[in-house]
Amino acid sequence: MEQTLIYVMIAICVIAAIVLTAILLFLWQKDKKAGQTTPNQKESNKNATTTKLQGIESMSKFLDFDEVIDSMIVRKKRTQYVMVIQCKGVNYDLLGEEEKIAIENGFIQFLNTIRFPIQLYIQSRSLNLKDNIEQYENRVEEVKNDIAKLDAQIKKEKANGRLELVRKLEFDRRRKINILEYGIDVTNYVARMSQNRNVLQQNTYVVVSYYTSEFGGDITNYSKEEIDNISFSELYTRAQTLIRGLAASGVTGRVINSEELTELLYIAYNRDDSELISVRKAVDAQYDSLYNTAKDVFEKQKEIIEEKIDKKAIDLAAKSITRADKILKLKKQSKDLIRSRALEYVEQYKNEMTDDLYAETKKQVEEAKIGKKKTKSGSNTSTKESNNIAKKKAKTVEQTTKTKKAIKNN
Repeated sequence: MEQTLIYVMIAICVIAAIVLTAILLFLWQKDKKAGQTTPNQKESNKNATTTKLQGIESMSKFLDFDEVIDSMIVRKKRTQYVMVIQCKGVNYDLLGEEEKIAIENGFIQFLNTIRFPIQLYIQSRSLNLKDNIEQYENRVEEVKNDIAKLDAQIKKEKANGRLELVRKLEFDRRRKINILEYGIDVTNYVARMSQNRNVLQQNTYVVVSYYTSEFGGDITNYSKEEIDNISFSELYTRAQTLIRGLAASGVTGRVINSEELTELLYIAYNRDDSELISVRKAVDAQYDSLYNTAKDVFEKQKEIIEEKIDKKAIDLAAKSITRADKILKLKKQSKDLIRSRALEYVEQYKNEMTDDLYAETKKQVEEAKIGKKKTKSGSNTSTKESNNIAKKKAKTVEQTTKTKKAIKNN
């Protein structure tokens, strides 16, 4: 019997060992499969990561500019500034031979006067006449209102019997009606023409650049405003030189302002969307509100801390007021108690004093100021504060400011 029991125990141990070994083998195989990845999976994961990184990196490279300020495009972390001149040429084919020769000679002179690199940029835009149509419609409504006022005035003057004035008003009314009919025809014609997407408008620009490496000194010695002002002065001088040179060949030019520069870049990067909505309407519609209205996390934390400080300050002020009120009441009660006790003692020894002494003592008790007087000692000496004013390098010239205003007004 004992031998049989030993065999059973050995069999149970062997089975348990086999089961445990099978479980360990199963777990080892599972970990091995999980650790192994196929080459395709590795390549797909690598491509996904690369695509994500390329998307982040290409966004800044795609825009290729930092900001637009003072009629300039700032590029490459304020190492390059760009100004753009919009040109309006002449119809060369309609000119005579002598005029063509004069324009060619003028253009040759223009090329010979260039001492810095320039770029020519041509941008084709679909002719957008929505703003013109809105202006025409507003003007038509104004004329309709004028005609309605004239009708009311004619009716009134007829009732008063002023026939001469009525004839003048009727003549003015007929003139307004002719203007109204002409305005309606023009509005309808422009509206029909604006529906044709094949009508294009071609604009020619001359792009001139200025690099901060041309300063001839260490750029770190200049502040941000100084770099902007110096670059603006140099670019505007170059632009005016180009405009004067182009005028010799019959081409007029002007420096476009910051708003026009923004529109130029907007159309360059959004050629299809620019036909649906202009940059001005996009800004008015606050398309960028999702990017600039959210508060920074640190600003939110700062506001929360300030709210807590204000709350604790209010609680402290309220407690201090309550405590001070109690202290003042106790001081007043103690003073009244001291005075009343003193009067009681005076009354107690009244029989031992003469009438004059009693009256004077009572008077002194009533008029006595209870409490110690605090005396302040020390001489009032005036001290002079020393202010160390750090002088900033300022090379902003009045002519630069006037020039910026002139460009904005244009």
